[in-house]
Amino acid sequence: MELAALYERARRHGNDPYAPLRPSFHQLIGARDRPLLMGVDFVEYELRPGSWLWIRPGQVQRFGADLRAADGVIVLFEAGFLPPATVAAAHMDPPYEQRPLTPEGPDAEGVRHALDHLRYEYGQLASLPLQTHAEVLRALLSVLVMRLAQARGPAPRPAASSEVFRRFHAAVERDHAVTRRVEDYAAALGYSPRTLTRATSAATGRTAKQYVDDRVLLEAKRLLQHSGLTAKEVADRLGFADASDFTKFFRLRTGVTPGAFRGGTDPR
Repeated sequence: MELAALYERARRHGNDPYAPLRPSFHQLIGARDRPLLMGVDFVEYELRPGSWLWIRPGQVQRFGADLRAADGVIVLFEAGFLPPATVAAAHMDPPYEQRPLTPEGPDAEGVRHALDHLRYEYGQLASLPLQTHAEVLRALLSVLVMRLAQARGPAPRPAASSEVFRRFHAAVERDHAVTRRVEDYAAALGYSPRTLTRATSAATGRTAKQYVDDRVLLEAKRLLQHSGLTAKEVADRLGFADASDFTKFFRLRTGVTPGAFRGGTDPR
């Protein structure tokens, strides 16, 4: 899909094209001849011409004020659409590296050819059986993803602690609204708290406790900006004893109250 079409499409349906979004699918956004501004999980990015940004399911995003004149493309696909081999080879597992990717030289040419072929086959639905068409798109999307992964540079060699962190990350994703205690995660996973902290520090540079709190804080910000829930409802959703406990947690880590944060995140 062309980025330039998003503005008019949103207006046509009565939607604000600059409102925060939280899609449940992957997005690959590429800028062509003009820079593009994007906000993802409360961090601002500028995509230079030829750069790409990968937005994962569940992340809160918003387009910059230049959307109406945007020159670029967006590729959407559901979680689970890519083959497991592609996910492993492209190093799509956490921790995700959120930064624009700028393929150069042969990598840029490879990305261009992969995108052109993907767009061509996407428009050929009537020429193939439905299942065959889906497999063709899956294969071509895999090529595009692998080309973009190449632009990121060589992946770090997996450490012995990477499996520990992978399991910890999955548990935090699932249970961050249930418990913020590292001891609870350690007991559930069969590790010591020290083992979780070593693995998390090796993967992210944060302690296990900081990692859990970071995830809770991120979810709080996402809900405050996108869901319309009150601060009390967000506190309930995230497992806090009451709204004042949540406000204390939030203010200690951001310097502002939940209400002030919500009031200060106008996407324009």
